[in-house]
Amino acid sequence: MKMHTRKRIGSALSYAVLILIGVAFAIPALWLFLAAFDPEATLAIKLPETWSLENFKFILQKDGMLQGFLNSLIIAVCTTLIIDVVSVMAAYPLSRYKSKAASNVSLGLLFLTSLPASAMMLSTYKLLIKFRQIDNLFGVIMIMSAAGTPYAIWMMKNFMDTVSIDLEEAAWVDGATKSQAIRKVLLPLMLPGFITVTTYNFINAWGNFYTPFLMLMSAEKFPASVNIYRLYDVHGLVMYGQVAAYAVIYIIPIFVLYHFSQDNMSQGFSMGGATKG
Repeated sequence: MKMHTRKRIGSALSYAVLILIGVAFAIPALWLFLAAFDPEATLAIKLPETWSLENFKFILQKDGMLQGFLNSLIIAVCTTLIIDVVSVMAAYPLSRYKSKAASNVSLGLLFLTSLPASAMMLSTYKLLIKFRQIDNLFGVIMIMSAAGTPYAIWMMKNFMDTVSIDLEEAAWVDGATKSQAIRKVLLPLMLPGFITVTTYNFINAWGNFYTPFLMLMSAEKFPASVNIYRLYDVHGLVMYGQVAAYAVIYIIPIFVLYHFSQDNMSQGFSMGGATKG
């Protein structure tokens, strides 16, 4: 078999695999969209006999649902802001002051990212009880911020490494302080990487189910990720159209965020920050 023929066959097989993967992702998304507008939705993929917004009206009018989305927004925004500030402050010395200690700290942070949340949940729960933060959004924000900070520092440090320190030194010579050099020189140059870390943290916080589920007791404090339980009947009956409508509303913030940040995220990963050690 000629080399050219082999390449064509290999290319065709590659495209076939990619198409299968695409179909595997497209089918659930198609069901989600169709079921959201179908008052009689089932697990089968089918066109609605009558297109309706009744499922969305039910979700928006059901007690506690809008509050759940607001709680999710509060948790995600606050967690992201805390992680961003802490990660920039911690990553800067690790990136700019090269030493064996800094390298060990970086490796330690990478190790912390591998620890499962369930392994630390008991001690975390006891800590929140001691500080009386059980059933409190502030306690959830603090726990989620602490859990997301190690990986954020690791990523932020690697993005900072791609910006030459000579540019900051030039700003110092011109009379800028270190904080001014960070805000006006470093952060603008690593903006794609910063947006990548911010987007990653927001998505993680928005979709986190485990932490708020264990830490919150009051239904009015549940975020959207936990509130979906309220769409299931006590006898196991599921209204698939309402669940699909809820899911569509739930993914809108992530879709909007990704739409406006995808260019910066592409540039951020091309900086080599995610893979550079």
